[in-house]
Amino acid sequence: MTSRTIYGTQKTMELICPAGTPSALRAAVEAGSDAVYCGFRNETNARNFPGLNFDDEELREGVAYAHSRAAKVLVALNTFARAGNFGIWQRAAEQAVSAGADALIVADLGLIDWARKAFPEQRIHLSVQAAAATVPAIRFYVEHFGVRRVVLPRVLTVDEIAAIAADGACEIEVFAFGGLCVMAEGRCLLSSYATGESPNMNGVCSPAAHVAYAQEGTDLAARLNGFTIDRYPDGQPAAYPTLCKGRFSCGGKTMHVFEEPTSLNTIEILPALQRAGVSALKIEGRQRGKAYPDSDGARLPRGVGCFAFGAANAIAGAVSIYRR
Repeated sequence: MTSRTIYGTQKTMELICPAGTPSALRAAVEAGSDAVYCGFRNETNARNFPGLNFDDEELREGVAYAHSRAAKVLVALNTFARAGNFGIWQRAAEQAVSAGADALIVADLGLIDWARKAFPEQRIHLSVQAAAATVPAIRFYVEHFGVRRVVLPRVLTVDEIAAIAADGACEIEVFAFGGLCVMAEGRCLLSSYATGESPNMNGVCSPAAHVAYAQEGTDLAARLNGFTIDRYPDGQPAAYPTLCKGRFSCGGKTMHVFEEPTSLNTIEILPALQRAGVSALKIEGRQRGKAYPDSDGARLPRGVGCFAFGAANAIAGAVSIYRR
């Protein structure tokens, strides 16, 4: 059995890969990820899609597998609890801690407070859904709730990240690849407008119950609650209709109006992020299959710390798979 890495001992940036399923978790660990992040098969995590995520036993097995190979498991409990039903989030936290999760990724202030009191030794990371983007906001969470790491919103510049990291309140994690997110994190209104359901509470953007595909001539139309999000010619793979990543007609052109699916790619600024004081890089994509973290380009030896060729290869591999 390989010895586990202890938080706070790494000297280079940690690479965190998505694990939407148990097989994706194993693939990410085998590919050399320092850590994986995942969630339960319910509304407590912000990727609550059918066919994804973990039940209690699967998480236990996944944590044991990752730990046996010196990788960490971070469990996302990153939605906001519904009034009158806080117990679902409490049980999810209890299950994650019992399974041996290395950290809980939490957004809801009440859940952070409850988890800190219930499990004082458990490491808590502040989710990007909390939208903490200033030193005073981050210090509030650190000083009152013992948060050890904050995941910063994706819209911040390197200089802004450096200014936050220089305060030294806690570890800094940033997204390295995926969608840029045009909304204030944790405040997604596009999907709520189209479906009437909040992705920040129900745990899913573009709920499957509102998704429909229809053949229109030679095109396949992808719709979300009646809104056409994209059209695909015969032979072109159809993506899941996420509103912010759809293609729309605007100014006589058909294009990604809000953002492209791979609008965030930090491969060229990795050295700057390390100099800025970033502790960890996260690759987005829990909806992707196990080939995503397991691509040839994503493989790297344990201990590289994801800097230099490690992170560059990981992101390049993710790009190649994402664009297939």
